[in-house]
Amino acid sequence: MARYDLVIIGAGPGGYVAALKAAHMGAKVCLVEREEVGGTCLNRGCIPTKALIASAELLGKIRRSNEFGIMTKGVSFDLPQMMQRKKEIVSRQIQGIRHLLQNNGIELVEGSGKLLSSNLVEISQNGKKLGEVEACRVIVATGSEPAKIPLFPVDGKNVLTSNEALEIEDVPKDLIIVGGGVIGCEFACLFSEMGCEVSIIDILPKLLGTLSNMEGRIRIQLEMILKRRGIKLLLGRKIRRVAAQGGRVSVFTEDGSQLSAEKVLVCIGRHLNSEGIGLEDLGVEMERREILVNKQMETNVVGVYAIGDVTGKMQLAHVASAQGIVAVENCLGNSSFLDYGAVPNCIFTTPEIAYVGLDREGANRAGYEVKVGRFNFALSGKAQIMGEAEGLVMIIAEEKTFRVLGVHILGPHASDLIHEGALAVSQGLTTPDIAQSIHAHPTLSEVLCEAARTVHDKAIHS
Repeated sequence: MARYDLVIIGAGPGGYVAALKAAHMGAKVCLVEREEVGGTCLNRGCIPTKALIASAELLGKIRRSNEFGIMTKGVSFDLPQMMQRKKEIVSRQIQGIRHLLQNNGIELVEGSGKLLSSNLVEISQNGKKLGEVEACRVIVATGSEPAKIPLFPVDGKNVLTSNEALEIEDVPKDLIIVGGGVIGCEFACLFSEMGCEVSIIDILPKLLGTLSNMEGRIRIQLEMILKRRGIKLLLGRKIRRVAAQGGRVSVFTEDGSQLSAEKVLVCIGRHLNSEGIGLEDLGVEMERREILVNKQMETNVVGVYAIGDVTGKMQLAHVASAQGIVAVENCLGNSSFLDYGAVPNCIFTTPEIAYVGLDREGANRAGYEVKVGRFNFALSGKAQIMGEAEGLVMIIAEEKTFRVLGVHILGPHASDLIHEGALAVSQGLTTPDIAQSIHAHPTLSEVLCEAARTVHDKAIHS
Protein backbone atom coordinates (compact mmCIF):
# COMPACT_ATOMS: atom_id res chain seq x y z
CA MET A 1 0.00 0.00 0.00
CA ALA A 2 1.36 3.42 -1.00
CA ARG A 3 1.85 5.87 1.85
CA TYR A 4 1.84 9.66 1.54
CA ASP A 5 2.24 12.66 3.79
CA LEU A 6 -0.93 14.07 2.27
CA VAL A 7 -3.80 12.73 0.16
CA ILE A 8 -6.09 15.29 -1.46
CA ILE A 9 -9.48 14.28 -2.87
CA GLY A 10 -10.37 16.64 -5.71
CA ALA A 11 -8.08 18.52 -8.11
CA GLY A 12 -10.01 21.75 -8.53
CA PRO A 13 -8.59 25.20 -7.69
CA GLY A 14 -8.50 24.21 -4.03
CA GLY A 15 -7.08 20.71 -4.40
CA TYR A 16 -4.39 21.22 -7.02
CA VAL A 17 -3.13 24.43 -5.38
CA ALA A 18 -2.98 22.60 -2.04
CA ALA A 19 -1.01 19.79 -3.71
CA LEU A 20 1.51 22.21 -5.21
CA LYS A 21 1.92 24.09 -1.92
CA ALA A 22 2.48 20.83 -0.04
CA ALA A 23 5.06 19.69 -2.60
CA HIS A 24 6.85 23.03 -2.27
CA MET A 25 7.04 22.36 1.48
CA GLY A 26 8.64 18.96 0.87
CA ALA A 27 5.62 16.69 1.35
CA LYS A 28 4.90 13.51 -0.58
CA VAL A 29 1.48 14.12 -2.13
CA CYS A 30 -1.23 12.04 -3.80
CA LEU A 31 -3.94 13.97 -5.65
CA VAL A 32 -7.13 12.05 -6.52
CA GLU A 33 -9.45 13.34 -9.27
CA ARG A 34 -12.42 11.56 -10.85
CA GLU A 35 -12.69 13.82 -13.89
CA GLU A 36 -10.17 16.43 -15.09
CA VAL A 37 -7.79 18.66 -13.16
CA GLY A 38 -8.99 22.20 -12.62
CA GLY A 39 -12.42 21.22 -11.36
CA THR A 40 -15.57 23.18 -12.13
CA CYS A 41 -13.67 26.47 -12.37
CA LEU A 42 -11.49 25.43 -15.27
CA ASN A 43 -13.72 22.92 -17.04
CA ARG A 44 -17.29 24.18 -16.55
CA GLY A 45 -17.07 27.51 -14.74
CA CYS A 46 -14.74 30.48 -14.43
CA ILE A 47 -12.50 29.98 -17.45
CA PRO A 48 -14.93 28.76 -20.15
CA THR A 49 -17.63 31.28 -19.22
CA LYS A 50 -15.19 34.17 -19.26
CA ALA A 51 -13.77 32.98 -22.59
CA LEU A 52 -17.25 33.16 -24.12
CA ILE A 53 -17.99 36.47 -22.40
CA ALA A 54 -14.78 37.90 -23.91
CA SER A 55 -15.98 36.89 -27.39
CA ALA A 56 -19.44 38.35 -26.78
CA GLU A 57 -18.05 41.63 -25.44
CA LEU A 58 -15.76 41.97 -28.46
CA LEU A 59 -18.77 41.36 -30.70
CA GLY A 60 -20.64 44.14 -28.93
CA LYS A 61 -17.74 46.53 -29.29
CA ILE A 62 -17.40 45.79 -33.02
CA ARG A 63 -21.11 46.46 -33.48
CA ARG A 64 -20.67 49.96 -32.08
CA SER A 65 -17.31 50.56 -33.73
CA ASN A 66 -18.74 53.58 -35.56
CA GLU A 67 -18.47 55.39 -32.21
CA PHE A 68 -14.70 55.03 -32.65
CA GLY A 69 -14.76 56.18 -36.27
CA ILE A 70 -14.50 52.64 -37.64
CA MET A 71 -17.17 51.59 -40.12
CA THR A 72 -18.17 47.92 -40.38
CA LYS A 73 -20.87 46.15 -42.34
CA GLY A 74 -22.59 42.84 -41.81
CA VAL A 75 -20.96 41.89 -38.52
CA SER A 76 -21.61 38.26 -37.64
CA PHE A 77 -20.20 35.60 -35.36
CA ASP A 78 -19.32 31.93 -35.59
CA LEU A 79 -20.52 30.16 -32.43
CA PRO A 80 -18.65 26.89 -33.14
CA GLN A 81 -15.43 28.88 -33.52
CA MET A 82 -16.13 30.71 -30.26
CA MET A 83 -16.66 27.33 -28.59
CA GLN A 84 -13.47 25.98 -30.13
CA ARG A 85 -11.48 28.94 -28.80
CA LYS A 86 -12.97 28.31 -25.36
CA LYS A 87 -11.99 24.63 -25.53
CA GLU A 88 -8.43 25.46 -26.59
CA ILE A 89 -8.02 27.88 -23.68
CA VAL A 90 -9.31 25.25 -21.24
CA SER A 91 -7.07 22.57 -22.76
CA ARG A 92 -3.96 24.75 -22.45
CA GLN A 93 -4.78 25.48 -18.82
CA ILE A 94 -5.32 21.77 -18.08
CA GLN A 95 -2.00 20.85 -19.64
CA GLY A 96 -0.29 23.60 -17.68
CA ILE A 97 -1.64 22.25 -14.39
CA ARG A 98 -0.71 18.68 -15.30
CA HIS A 99 2.86 19.77 -16.07
CA LEU A 100 3.08 21.61 -12.75
CA LEU A 101 1.89 18.54 -10.86
CA GLN A 102 4.32 16.28 -12.70
CA ASN A 103 7.27 18.64 -12.32
CA ASN A 104 6.65 18.87 -8.58
CA GLY A 105 6.54 15.10 -8.09
CA ILE A 106 2.83 14.91 -7.25
CA GLU A 107 1.12 11.58 -7.85
CA LEU A 108 -2.08 12.26 -9.82
CA VAL A 109 -4.51 9.35 -9.55
CA GLU A 110 -7.60 9.20 -11.77
CA GLY A 111 -10.57 7.97 -9.79
CA SER A 112 -12.96 8.75 -6.93
CA GLY A 113 -11.70 8.94 -3.37
CA LYS A 114 -13.56 7.69 -0.30
CA LEU A 115 -12.40 7.96 3.30
CA LEU A 116 -12.26 4.59 5.07
CA SER A 117 -10.59 6.15 8.11
CA SER A 118 -8.85 9.40 8.96
CA ASN A 119 -5.69 8.15 7.24
CA LEU A 120 -6.95 5.63 4.69
CA VAL A 121 -8.51 6.50 1.32
CA GLU A 122 -10.10 4.03 -1.08
CA ILE A 123 -9.80 4.83 -4.77
CA SER A 124 -12.33 3.53 -7.30
CA GLN A 125 -13.19 4.13 -10.93
CA ASN A 126 -16.67 3.62 -12.39
CA GLY A 127 -17.67 1.74 -9.24
CA LYS A 128 -14.68 -0.61 -9.40
CA LYS A 129 -12.19 -0.51 -6.53
CA LEU A 130 -8.63 0.24 -7.69
CA GLY A 131 -6.88 0.19 -4.34
CA GLU A 132 -6.17 2.08 -1.15
CA VAL A 133 -3.65 4.73 -0.16
CA GLU A 134 -2.51 5.71 3.32
CA ALA A 135 -1.92 9.27 4.44
CA CYS A 136 -0.80 11.18 7.49
CA ARG A 137 -3.36 13.86 6.59
CA VAL A 138 -6.30 14.04 4.18
CA ILE A 139 -7.83 17.11 2.52
CA VAL A 140 -11.34 16.89 1.06
CA ALA A 141 -11.75 19.25 -1.90
CA THR A 142 -14.64 17.71 -3.82
CA GLY A 143 -16.36 20.94 -4.88
CA SER A 144 -19.94 21.33 -6.08
CA GLU A 145 -22.17 20.95 -9.13
CA PRO A 146 -25.27 22.73 -10.46
CA ALA A 147 -28.27 22.16 -8.20
CA LYS A 148 -31.18 20.24 -9.68
CA ILE A 149 -34.67 20.08 -8.22
CA PRO A 150 -37.75 18.24 -9.59
CA LEU A 151 -39.59 21.50 -10.37
CA PHE A 152 -37.11 22.13 -13.20
CA PRO A 153 -36.94 19.06 -15.49
CA VAL A 154 -33.39 19.49 -16.78
CA ASP A 155 -32.99 17.44 -19.96
CA GLY A 156 -29.83 19.05 -21.34
CA LYS A 157 -31.67 20.03 -24.52
CA ASN A 158 -34.47 22.48 -23.75
CA VAL A 159 -34.00 22.92 -20.00
CA LEU A 160 -30.33 23.47 -19.25
CA THR A 161 -27.90 23.98 -16.41
CA SER A 162 -24.77 26.09 -16.80
CA ASN A 163 -22.90 22.93 -17.84
CA GLU A 164 -25.05 22.44 -20.95
CA ALA A 165 -25.18 26.17 -21.68
CA LEU A 166 -21.40 26.15 -22.12
CA GLU A 167 -21.71 23.52 -24.86
CA ILE A 168 -24.73 24.97 -26.66
CA GLU A 169 -24.59 24.56 -30.45
CA ASP A 170 -26.96 27.37 -31.48
CA VAL A 171 -27.92 30.64 -29.84
CA PRO A 172 -31.65 30.45 -29.09
CA LYS A 173 -33.97 33.18 -30.32
CA ASP A 174 -35.15 33.65 -26.74
CA LEU A 175 -34.08 32.36 -23.36
CA ILE A 176 -35.56 32.33 -19.87
CA ILE A 177 -33.00 32.30 -17.08
CA VAL A 178 -34.30 31.01 -13.77
CA GLY A 179 -32.26 32.68 -11.04
CA GLY A 180 -30.95 36.23 -10.86
CA GLY A 181 -27.76 35.38 -9.01
CA VAL A 182 -24.17 35.64 -10.22
CA ILE A 183 -24.35 32.82 -12.78
CA GLY A 184 -27.74 33.90 -14.10
CA CYS A 185 -26.68 37.52 -14.57
CA GLU A 186 -23.44 36.56 -16.31
CA PHE A 187 -25.21 34.27 -18.77
CA ALA A 188 -27.88 36.93 -19.35
CA CYS A 189 -25.23 39.41 -20.49
CA LEU A 190 -23.49 36.76 -22.60
CA PHE A 191 -26.57 35.61 -24.53
CA SER A 192 -28.03 39.10 -24.84
CA GLU A 193 -24.84 40.31 -26.51
CA MET A 194 -25.23 37.51 -29.06
CA GLY A 195 -28.71 38.67 -30.05
CA CYS A 196 -30.83 36.44 -27.83
CA GLU A 197 -33.95 37.86 -26.16
CA VAL A 198 -33.28 37.19 -22.48
CA SER A 199 -35.63 37.18 -19.50
CA ILE A 200 -34.49 36.65 -15.91
CA ILE A 201 -37.02 35.38 -13.40
CA ASP A 202 -36.29 35.15 -9.69
CA ILE A 203 -38.28 34.67 -6.51
CA LEU A 204 -36.31 37.46 -4.83
CA PRO A 205 -37.29 41.11 -5.37
CA LYS A 206 -33.86 42.18 -6.63
CA LEU A 207 -30.97 40.84 -8.68
CA LEU A 208 -28.04 39.28 -6.83
CA GLY A 209 -30.33 39.16 -3.82
CA THR A 210 -28.47 36.38 -2.00
CA LEU A 211 -25.18 38.28 -1.93
CA SER A 212 -24.29 39.88 1.38
CA ASN A 213 -22.11 42.97 1.81
CA MET A 214 -22.72 44.33 -1.70
CA GLU A 215 -23.93 47.93 -1.88
CA GLY A 216 -27.56 48.25 -2.91
CA ARG A 217 -26.76 51.09 -5.30
CA ILE A 218 -24.65 48.69 -7.37
CA ARG A 219 -27.62 46.33 -7.73
CA ILE A 220 -29.94 49.16 -8.72
CA GLN A 221 -27.59 50.45 -11.42
CA LEU A 222 -27.03 46.95 -12.80
CA GLU A 223 -30.79 46.43 -13.09
CA MET A 224 -31.12 49.75 -14.94
CA ILE A 225 -28.30 48.85 -17.36
CA LEU A 226 -29.70 45.39 -18.11
CA LYS A 227 -33.17 46.81 -18.76
CA ARG A 228 -31.73 49.40 -21.16
CA ARG A 229 -30.13 46.55 -23.07
CA GLY A 230 -33.43 44.79 -23.48
CA ILE A 231 -33.07 42.13 -20.79
CA LYS A 232 -36.43 41.57 -19.11
CA LEU A 233 -36.40 41.30 -15.32
CA LEU A 234 -39.25 39.46 -13.63
CA LEU A 235 -38.35 39.72 -9.98
CA GLY A 236 -40.33 38.64 -6.96
CA ARG A 237 -41.99 35.87 -9.01
CA LYS A 238 -42.40 32.32 -7.72
CA ILE A 239 -42.42 29.58 -10.34
CA ARG A 240 -45.22 27.00 -10.16
CA ARG A 241 -44.10 24.67 -12.94
CA VAL A 242 -42.00 24.34 -16.10
CA ALA A 243 -43.22 22.38 -19.12
CA ALA A 244 -42.07 21.70 -22.68
CA GLN A 245 -44.76 22.52 -25.24
CA GLY A 246 -44.44 22.28 -29.02
CA GLY A 247 -40.69 22.72 -29.22
CA ARG A 248 -40.69 25.54 -26.68
CA VAL A 249 -40.55 25.66 -22.90
CA SER A 250 -43.15 27.44 -20.80
CA VAL A 251 -42.65 28.76 -17.29
CA PHE A 252 -45.78 29.25 -15.18
CA THR A 253 -45.66 31.51 -12.12
CA GLU A 254 -47.92 31.52 -9.06
CA ASP A 255 -49.34 34.93 -9.97
CA GLY A 256 -50.82 33.41 -13.14
CA SER A 257 -48.20 34.63 -15.60
CA GLN A 258 -46.81 32.44 -18.36
CA LEU A 259 -43.50 32.88 -20.16
CA SER A 260 -42.32 30.95 -23.18
CA ALA A 261 -38.91 30.55 -24.82
CA GLU A 262 -36.84 28.17 -26.91
CA LYS A 263 -34.77 27.25 -23.88
CA VAL A 264 -34.73 27.65 -20.13
CA LEU A 265 -31.44 27.98 -18.26
CA VAL A 266 -31.65 26.98 -14.59
CA CYS A 267 -29.23 28.90 -12.35
CA ILE A 268 -30.52 28.22 -8.84
CA GLY A 269 -27.35 27.55 -6.90
CA ARG A 270 -25.05 24.59 -6.46
CA HIS A 271 -25.13 21.18 -4.77
CA LEU A 272 -22.16 20.41 -2.52
CA ASN A 273 -20.31 17.16 -3.31
CA SER A 274 -19.98 15.95 0.27
CA GLU A 275 -22.02 12.74 0.03
CA GLY A 276 -20.77 9.24 -0.69
CA ILE A 277 -17.15 9.90 0.24
CA GLY A 278 -17.16 8.33 3.70
CA LEU A 279 -17.64 11.44 5.80
CA GLU A 280 -20.81 10.25 7.55
CA ASP A 281 -19.30 6.90 8.57
CA LEU A 282 -16.20 8.65 9.84
CA GLY A 283 -18.26 11.00 12.00
CA VAL A 284 -17.27 14.22 10.24
CA GLU A 285 -19.65 16.97 11.31
CA MET A 286 -21.75 18.49 8.54
CA GLU A 287 -24.63 20.92 8.28
CA ARG A 288 -26.82 21.02 5.13
CA ARG A 289 -24.06 19.12 3.28
CA GLU A 290 -21.48 21.72 4.36
CA ILE A 291 -18.38 20.20 5.96
CA LEU A 292 -17.76 22.09 9.19
CA VAL A 293 -14.17 23.21 9.67
CA ASN A 294 -12.27 25.41 12.10
CA LYS A 295 -10.13 28.37 11.06
CA GLN A 296 -7.26 25.97 10.30
CA MET A 297 -9.62 24.19 7.82
CA GLU A 298 -9.62 21.03 9.96
CA THR A 299 -12.80 19.05 10.64
CA ASN A 300 -13.77 17.61 14.02
CA VAL A 301 -11.92 14.43 12.98
CA VAL A 302 -8.20 14.93 13.62
CA GLY A 303 -6.15 14.79 10.45
CA VAL A 304 -9.08 15.35 8.08
CA TYR A 305 -9.32 18.79 6.48
CA ALA A 306 -11.77 20.30 3.98
CA ILE A 307 -11.48 23.22 1.57
CA GLY A 308 -13.46 24.92 -1.19
CA ASP A 309 -17.17 24.81 -1.93
CA VAL A 310 -17.83 21.81 0.34
CA THR A 311 -17.05 23.94 3.40
CA GLY A 312 -19.95 26.26 2.58
CA LYS A 313 -17.81 29.33 3.27
CA MET A 314 -17.60 31.18 -0.05
CA GLN A 315 -18.07 29.50 -3.41
CA LEU A 316 -15.16 31.25 -5.10
CA ALA A 317 -12.19 29.61 -6.80
CA HIS A 318 -9.70 32.03 -5.26
CA VAL A 319 -11.09 31.31 -1.80
CA ALA A 320 -10.69 27.57 -2.40
CA SER A 321 -7.06 28.14 -3.41
CA ALA A 322 -6.40 30.30 -0.35
CA GLN A 323 -8.06 27.71 1.89
CA GLY A 324 -5.89 25.03 0.29
CA ILE A 325 -2.73 26.91 1.22
CA VAL A 326 -3.99 27.47 4.78
CA ALA A 327 -4.92 23.80 5.17
CA VAL A 328 -1.54 22.59 3.91
CA GLU A 329 0.40 24.93 6.16
CA ASN A 330 -1.54 23.63 9.15
CA CYS A 331 -1.23 20.01 7.98
CA LEU A 332 2.54 20.35 7.81
CA GLY A 333 3.12 22.00 11.16
CA ASN A 334 2.72 25.72 10.56
CA SER A 335 -0.05 27.92 11.94
CA SER A 336 -2.20 29.73 9.41
CA PHE A 337 -5.75 31.00 8.93
CA LEU A 338 -7.77 32.97 6.38
CA ASP A 339 -9.32 36.45 6.71
CA TYR A 340 -12.66 36.18 4.92
CA GLY A 341 -13.37 39.86 5.53
CA ALA A 342 -10.99 40.97 2.78
CA VAL A 343 -11.94 38.55 0.00
CA PRO A 344 -12.70 40.26 -3.34
CA ASN A 345 -15.89 39.16 -5.08
CA CYS A 346 -16.13 39.58 -8.86
CA ILE A 347 -19.14 39.26 -11.15
CA PHE A 348 -18.46 39.19 -14.88
CA THR A 349 -21.54 40.96 -16.13
CA THR A 350 -21.23 43.77 -18.68
CA PRO A 351 -20.13 46.00 -17.06
CA GLU A 352 -18.36 44.04 -14.36
CA ILE A 353 -19.06 44.20 -10.63
CA ALA A 354 -16.50 43.76 -7.88
CA TYR A 355 -16.63 44.39 -4.17
CA VAL A 356 -14.68 43.72 -1.00
CA GLY A 357 -15.31 44.31 2.69
CA LEU A 358 -18.50 45.82 4.10
CA ASP A 359 -21.40 47.72 2.63
CA ARG A 360 -23.13 50.48 4.58
CA GLU A 361 -25.65 48.15 6.21
CA GLY A 362 -22.95 45.69 7.25
CA ALA A 363 -20.79 48.47 8.63
CA ASN A 364 -23.69 49.87 10.64
CA ARG A 365 -24.49 46.41 12.04
CA ALA A 366 -20.85 46.10 13.07
CA GLY A 367 -21.17 49.35 15.04
CA TYR A 368 -19.35 51.69 12.66
CA GLU A 369 -20.38 55.22 11.81
CA VAL A 370 -19.45 55.64 8.17
CA LYS A 371 -18.83 58.10 5.38
CA VAL A 372 -19.31 57.13 1.76
CA GLY A 373 -17.19 58.26 -1.18
CA ARG A 374 -18.53 58.05 -4.73
CA PHE A 375 -17.20 58.72 -8.20
CA ASN A 376 -18.74 57.94 -11.57
CA PHE A 377 -16.91 56.36 -14.49
CA ALA A 378 -18.66 58.93 -16.71
CA LEU A 379 -16.16 61.49 -15.35
CA SER A 380 -13.15 59.31 -16.19
CA GLY A 381 -11.18 60.22 -19.30
CA LYS A 382 -9.97 56.64 -19.74
CA ALA A 383 -13.48 55.22 -19.44
CA GLN A 384 -14.69 57.65 -22.11
CA ILE A 385 -11.74 56.75 -24.35
CA MET A 386 -12.73 53.08 -24.02
CA GLY A 387 -16.38 53.85 -24.67
CA GLU A 388 -17.28 52.17 -21.38
CA ALA A 389 -18.34 54.98 -19.08
CA GLU A 390 -21.24 53.32 -17.24
CA GLY A 391 -20.96 52.66 -13.52
CA LEU A 392 -19.42 54.01 -10.36
CA VAL A 393 -17.07 53.37 -7.45
CA MET A 394 -18.21 53.56 -3.83
CA ILE A 395 -15.87 53.52 -0.83
CA ILE A 396 -17.23 52.87 2.67
CA ALA A 397 -14.98 54.38 5.35
CA GLU A 398 -15.08 54.74 9.11
CA GLU A 399 -16.18 58.30 9.83
CA LYS A 400 -13.62 59.21 12.51
CA THR A 401 -10.50 57.49 11.19
CA PHE A 402 -11.28 57.30 7.42
CA ARG A 403 -10.25 53.62 7.53
CA VAL A 404 -11.48 51.81 4.44
CA LEU A 405 -14.16 49.27 5.39
CA GLY A 406 -15.40 48.37 1.92
CA VAL A 407 -15.00 49.13 -1.78
CA HIS A 408 -17.72 48.53 -4.39
CA ILE A 409 -17.29 48.90 -8.15
CA LEU A 410 -19.64 48.66 -11.11
CA GLY A 411 -17.78 49.45 -14.30
CA PRO A 412 -15.13 48.47 -16.84
CA HIS A 413 -12.47 46.09 -15.53
CA ALA A 414 -13.94 46.16 -12.02
CA SER A 415 -12.45 42.69 -11.44
CA ASP A 416 -8.97 44.13 -11.98
CA LEU A 417 -9.51 47.38 -10.10
CA ILE A 418 -10.87 45.79 -6.91
CA HIS A 419 -7.50 44.61 -5.65
CA GLU A 420 -6.44 48.09 -4.57
CA GLY A 421 -9.57 48.02 -2.43
CA ALA A 422 -8.78 44.53 -1.14
CA LEU A 423 -5.32 45.67 -0.09
CA ALA A 424 -6.79 48.72 1.64
CA VAL A 425 -9.35 46.64 3.56
CA SER A 426 -6.91 43.89 4.55
CA GLN A 427 -4.18 46.28 5.69
CA GLY A 428 -6.38 48.85 7.41
CA LEU A 429 -5.50 51.68 5.02
CA THR A 430 -7.37 54.99 5.00
CA THR A 431 -8.90 57.03 2.21
CA PRO A 432 -6.07 59.60 2.53
CA ASP A 433 -3.63 56.70 1.96
CA ILE A 434 -5.36 55.98 -1.36
CA ALA A 435 -5.87 59.62 -2.35
CA GLN A 436 -2.26 60.57 -1.62
CA SER A 437 -0.91 57.70 -3.72
CA ILE A 438 -0.28 59.06 -7.21
CA HIS A 439 -2.44 57.24 -9.75
CA ALA A 440 -1.24 57.33 -13.35
CA HIS A 441 -3.23 59.29 -15.93
CA PRO A 442 -5.24 58.42 -17.94
CA THR A 443 -6.19 55.17 -16.20
CA LEU A 444 -9.33 53.63 -14.79
CA SER A 445 -7.71 53.40 -11.36
CA GLU A 446 -7.99 57.19 -11.04
CA VAL A 447 -11.66 56.61 -10.28
CA LEU A 448 -10.68 54.88 -7.02
CA CYS A 449 -8.43 57.80 -6.12
CA GLU A 450 -11.22 60.30 -6.75
CA ALA A 451 -13.77 58.24 -4.82
CA ALA A 452 -11.36 58.12 -1.88
CA ARG A 453 -10.98 61.91 -1.98
CA THR A 454 -14.73 62.42 -1.68
CA VAL A 455 -14.73 60.71 1.73
CA HIS A 456 -12.52 63.25 3.51
CA ASP A 457 -12.22 66.07 0.97
CA LYS A 458 -13.57 66.76 -2.51
CA ALA A 459 -12.87 65.02 -5.80
CA ILE A 460 -10.73 67.05 -8.17
CA HIS A 461 -12.87 66.23 -11.20
CA SER A 462 -16.38 66.77 -9.87
